[in-house]
Amino acid sequence: MSDPHPARPSDKEDKRGLLQKIAEFLHPSPDTKDELIDSLVQAQDNDIINEESRRMLEGVIRMSDMTAGDVMVAAAKMDLLSIDAPAATLLNQIIDTGHSRFPVYEGERENILGILLAKDMLKLQRAPELNIKALLRPVVFVPESKKLNDLLKQFRDHRQHMAMVIDEFGRTAGLITIEDVLEQIVGDIEDEFDIEQDEGDIFSLADQTFRISGDTSPERVMEVLGVDVLGALGDDDVHEFDTIGGLIAHEMGHVPRRGEKYTLAGLDFVVQHTRAGAVRWFKVSPAAQDADT
Repeated sequence: MSDPHPARPSDKEDKRGLLQKIAEFLHPSPDTKDELIDSLVQAQDNDIINEESRRMLEGVIRMSDMTAGDVMVAAAKMDLLSIDAPAATLLNQIIDTGHSRFPVYEGERENILGILLAKDMLKLQRAPELNIKALLRPVVFVPESKKLNDLLKQFRDHRQHMAMVIDEFGRTAGLITIEDVLEQIVGDIEDEFDIEQDEGDIFSLADQTFRISGDTSPERVMEVLGVDVLGALGDDDVHEFDTIGGLIAHEMGHVPRRGEKYTLAGLDFVVQHTRAGAVRWFKVSPAAQDADT
């Protein structure tokens, strides 16, 4: 005869959610944010949460003290489009920078009219007579002091992706995107320029130029382009460089900024995209010859 009360497994399935586990671990609760972050590290050590969860939670905590001014792209480094520029010029700028949306100004850079989505430029192919102003999306302005957690909520609630940041005097201080905010939580987000290293680091473009990742080794640049960038440094330079970005930064004497150009070994290296103080992409072309040569 079967047992009417079969024995239950001794190891019960843990049905507690992540938040419940954390709450139980943190009882009694920490008194400061630093103590809370220390507790999250202990929770990871005790296998209550994994490293990725700990990093994201820590990002959320730290973000509560950050403002738009802390993570914005400064005004001097913004890629803007002029409403008065020909459509072909605008299209070239969009291709060269690789962004998906751009603030558009009229007259002075301070006079922002709206936001242009790169994909909306395709409408000009069908209707060349279309006025660029008709393609602009409304521009959002936020103060430098705007808390990031409040800004993220605004972005989400109003389905916005970009805002112009203004200082206390009402002048344009920079711009900020929803990606800039989310990266404070989840770390770097892959964008149009980000590819896996093994997918290729040097691309030949239709205009006979090259797009080269800043992480590419100088040796590979020499192999593909057939130029001796290391030999062009001179005998006095005994530095060893792992990346072409590091080499160019050393030669320039400062962290390269977007749009800057440096000529080496008969090539013009133009900085297209930077992040975290490093060059992500160069556009490389033969150096222009002097008129008297």
